[in-house]
Parts: sequence; C-alpha cells; structure tokens
Amino acid sequence: MSVVAIGLNHRSVPLDLLERTTVDAERLPKVLADLVARPHLSEAVVLSTCNRTEVYVLAEKFHGAYGDVRDTLAEVAFLAPEEFIDHLYVHYDADAVRHLFSVAAGLDSAVLGESEILGQVKSAWDLAQREGSTGAVMNLLFRHAVETGKRARTETTISHHTTSISQAAVAMALDELGTLEGRRVVVLGAGEMGEGMATSLLGAGAGEVVVANRTWDRAVEVADRVGGRAVRLADLGAVIADSDLLLTSTGASSLMVEHTDLSAAMAGRPDRPLLIVDIAVPRDVDPAAADLPGVTLLDMTDLRRFAEVGIRGRQGEVAAVRRIVEDELTRFLETRSAREAAPLISELRTRGEELRQVELERYRARLEHLDERDRATVEALTRGLLAKLLHEPTIRLKDAAGTPRGDRLADAMRDLFDL
Repeated sequence: MSVVAIGLNHRSVPLDLLERTTVDAERLPKVLADLVARPHLSEAVVLSTCNRTEVYVLAEKFHGAYGDVRDTLAEVAFLAPEEFIDHLYVHYDADAVRHLFSVAAGLDSAVLGESEILGQVKSAWDLAQREGSTGAVMNLLFRHAVETGKRARTETTISHHTTSISQAAVAMALDELGTLEGRRVVVLGAGEMGEGMATSLLGAGAGEVVVANRTWDRAVEVADRVGGRAVRLADLGAVIADSDLLLTSTGASSLMVEHTDLSAAMAGRPDRPLLIVDIAVPRDVDPAAADLPGVTLLDMTDLRRFAEVGIRGRQGEVAAVRRIVEDELTRFLETRSAREAAPLISELRTRGEELRQVELERYRARLEHLDERDRATVEALTRGLLAKLLHEPTIRLKDAAGTPRGDRLADAMRDLFDL
C-alpha cells in the first residue's frame, strides 16, 4: 500500500481551470465517500483551497489509483479527463509525503510561508476523519504534516512579514491605491480569509470597513472585531456604489457579484474609480466586470505576481525549512515502517513459537528422562534456532516496510508462513 498525491495548483493550471476543480465544503463529504468506494483506494483526504485541489490517497495499485482519482476530479469539474490530465501532477510514496510536508510548511504557496495553509491542511484532515475516509496511514501522515508546518514557523523566520493570502490581498490593494486612509472598504465574506483581510485593513488605516456575509451573525462578529459595520447581502450593491475598494473571499460556488450589479453601481459615480480584489476560487466577481469604465479587477493571478516580490526577502529561510521537511520525512517513514512491520513480525514470531511448542510436545515422551538442566538446554537451543531463523527475514521486512519492495516481502511472508 502506497501514499499517492494527485492534484492541480496555481502553478500547473490557469485560474479558470483551477476554479472548475475546486471542491467546496458542501461537496467534500460526497467526494471523500466516492474516493474510498473506488476499487483501488482505501483512504483519502482532499485539500481544496484557493491555490490547489489535491487528493491524497492510500493506494493498492498506482495506475488504478491514478485512474480512480482522475475520474473523481473529472466528475467534480464536469470535464472530460483529457481536458485537464496534462495539468495533473503526481507524487508517489516518499515524494508524496515530501510534497504534503512542503505544502504544510508554506513552501508551495503563492505567498511563501503563508500561515493559512497550515489551518487548511488540518481542516481537510479533520473533515476526512469525521467522514471516515482516513485510517492509520493517512492519520499518521497528516499528523506529521501539521507538526512539520508548526516546526517551519517556529524554528525559522519564513512566516515573518506578509505571509498570508489575506494580508497579501490588502497589501496589493494598498500598493494599487497608495493609501487606505479615508477609504471605505467592503469585505465580502467573513470566513478565515475575510476576517484576515478585515484585520489587515484595520492595521493599514482604512477609513471604514464594511462586512457582508451570507451568515448575518458572522458578519456582525467580524465587523465588531475590527470596529466596522455589517450589512446584509441584499444591501451589497448600494454599499459598493459608495465604496473605494471591494475585497472578496467567499466559498460560494457561483458568482456573488454580477457584471450588471457593478454596472449599476458605477453608473452613479462616473468619476470615482473602484478597485476590486477577488481572491476567491471559484471567483466571486464576474471577470467581465474588468471591462467596466473605472473598475480595476485583480484576482489570484495578480496576487501571485505581486507576492513574488515579497518572496525574495524570505528565500534565505527556504533551505532551513527544507531541512525540517526532510527531517520530518525521515521520521514519518521510520514510524510508518515500524508500525506496518510490527504486526506481521509479531504474527510470524507467534507462528514460529506455536510450531516450536508443537514439536516439543511431539517429543515429550523421549525427553522425559532428561533432568531439569538438560531440559533448559533443549528449551534454549530451540528458542535460539527459531530466533536465528527469523532474524534476517524480520530485519529485511522492517527495512523495506512502506515501500513497494516491502509490500512484496510482506505478501510473500504471509503466503510462505500461512499468516
């Protein structure tokens, strides 16, 4: 059984294809159930964020597992597999583990060292556990991934300065506008990203922060936290019409702000520009709105370009984080090997001991004339022979556990010793 990671991210596909393959929170339970019901998969976790959709599985056969995950993604995106398979990346065994640990550590993010991804990795794992799609291997893998992410952020400075998507979104808006003082800003979405943007706006000196969200109580909570005000989604158009900046980050699967909504909002303010930063994937704002006079629309593609500038200042920490990733990779592989090999080795030794006892029982009558010392010698002799006979097979199994060779050795041991 091998760990396989298959996915698409901000580097491998254009934004319009990435948002097609995004799995929203409502669909995740069904997708997880579908994955583990497929013939070649036994455990699964789906990590779907604004930067990536990745499926981590425990696979019996690599090619079968690849086909199962590919077909699931095709159903999610309502696309034929040939429309996206050239963009898929695949990692296997140790490379799959290394990739996940790098993701959790912030090395694979649009904003190097970003902090939000660690919470997203943990949330993906928590949901998979609740849905029953994880087992011993995936739980061990994601526990190590979370620990790797924490180590990267506590033992290095990779998470210093602008290290979250939400912070980068506000920094990009500030760079575009020059200042946020006296500006009215609308934040659409009050989840983790939305709250992060609202908090960053407060630190950036925004004149007024208005929060809109599908859940009213959550909008009020975030608005109160930053000294802003909450508005109903029904009033969003009127608020946008009197604002300078719109930041969006909902988890909606369809557009939240249509072209017609913005056209109406801009009609009464021909000389007042509006900046929109849409970091939702799928996007919240109709991309066609970029053609409206006075509207500047920036999305995740623009944010990635902007973030490249900030990456240079933290590149020196990358080597240190990679060392942590490799250290945790070694620790994971050793732990997994021991856990996988231990039950089989224990069963083999138990089987050997049962056979030893059977043979001693067969010869009990012939050994009755032996005194206590001689019987102890026979006991030690047979135990020693059994231990020497099983020593090399158990060492080889321990060393190879967790690899395709280890799987072959384990299968052979089960067949040869009827385990």
